[in-house]
Amino acid sequence: MSKKGMATRAVHDGDRSLRYEGAINTPIFQSSTFSFPTDDPRTWEGEVPRGTYIYSRNSNPTVEAVEEKLASLEGAEASLAFSSGMAAISTALLAFVGKGDRVVAMQDLYGGTYGLLRNEMPRLGVDVAFVPTTDPEELCAAIDGRTKVLYLESPTNPLLKLIDIKETCRLAHEKGCRVLIDNTFATPVLQRPLEQGVDVVLHSATKYLNGHSDVIAGFVAGRREDMGLVHQRRRLFGGVLDPLPAYLLARGMRTLDLRVRRHEANARAVAEHLEAHPKVSRCIYPGLRSHPDHELAKRQMDGFGGMVTFEVRGGRHAAEGAIKRLQLIARASSLGGVESLASMPLNTSHTSYSREERVMLGITDGMVRLSVGIEDPEDLCQDLDQALR
Repeated sequence: MSKKGMATRAVHDGDRSLRYEGAINTPIFQSSTFSFPTDDPRTWEGEVPRGTYIYSRNSNPTVEAVEEKLASLEGAEASLAFSSGMAAISTALLAFVGKGDRVVAMQDLYGGTYGLLRNEMPRLGVDVAFVPTTDPEELCAAIDGRTKVLYLESPTNPLLKLIDIKETCRLAHEKGCRVLIDNTFATPVLQRPLEQGVDVVLHSATKYLNGHSDVIAGFVAGRREDMGLVHQRRRLFGGVLDPLPAYLLARGMRTLDLRVRRHEANARAVAEHLEAHPKVSRCIYPGLRSHPDHELAKRQMDGFGGMVTFEVRGGRHAAEGAIKRLQLIARASSLGGVESLASMPLNTSHTSYSREERVMLGITDGMVRLSVGIEDPEDLCQDLDQALR
């Protein structure tokens, strides 16, 4: 059979269908431990073969099923599931860098990642250089002989900037540097960074992959050799995903392609509406021709995503007033669920940044980040209109 399409893989890949008493869904193996498959159980020092279960911190069949699904969607040799996106990011970084090493990162990052890199990595003896640009040459010019990781986001949170992934990877690899990227906003439906040269892909699976705002989870995906290094740290640090949320995550991922397409269609409609709104001074969405990276998005992605960021005329006071008046769209700090959510980066996702740092990046006090859900777009636009009046 030829390679299956994205929607087919989202439904079927990874699921141990009919393997257990004819079950269509992979069962929840809510067990902390398993009986040894042989009389000679392996110690914690050696790698346990996939499909051999001893202890759920090491591996679990429900968790493995969802890992296989994500690996298939990203085109990765393997993936690992974590108890949160930050557990995935921190464990992956610590798998590839140590004391005396250096990380180069874009400065425009999710606030939690920025706080980890700025505050915690230096405490472990890892130097971090932030580069305030998405230009591949300027980013890679910061890579020196001690740099082990170049860390990227595209599209970024919340400014939705894009980076030329293929060119950046080419330049970084010429300098012997591994490239990690957070692909949460795009999902593998719209962007598969491994195909463009990235070494390791990261996800907050809490967001679009799960899609129902009821699970905290994360993923790391890439080459099998790299995932072996990450797996060793996951086992030691303990941030593995539990079987029950793994089951819920797999359930959500079955509709990923369907949901992401609807998120994007709605986001386009909302972005076009907001761009023309008299109470909005700026609307940021890669699908708009006014977006500086619009052509790159068309070339690099299979769609523009479900996130829209806009600035309310009148600054923070006006933006806070508008958010409070929303009736259908909920005020909440997460994203990627079927319901639309609105938040202000200054007091939610980007509290790790000082006001001066936010201003330098272009994150204004009147900025609202909108995660566009799968509701009827006309209803979302009406809700925004009444809130902005």
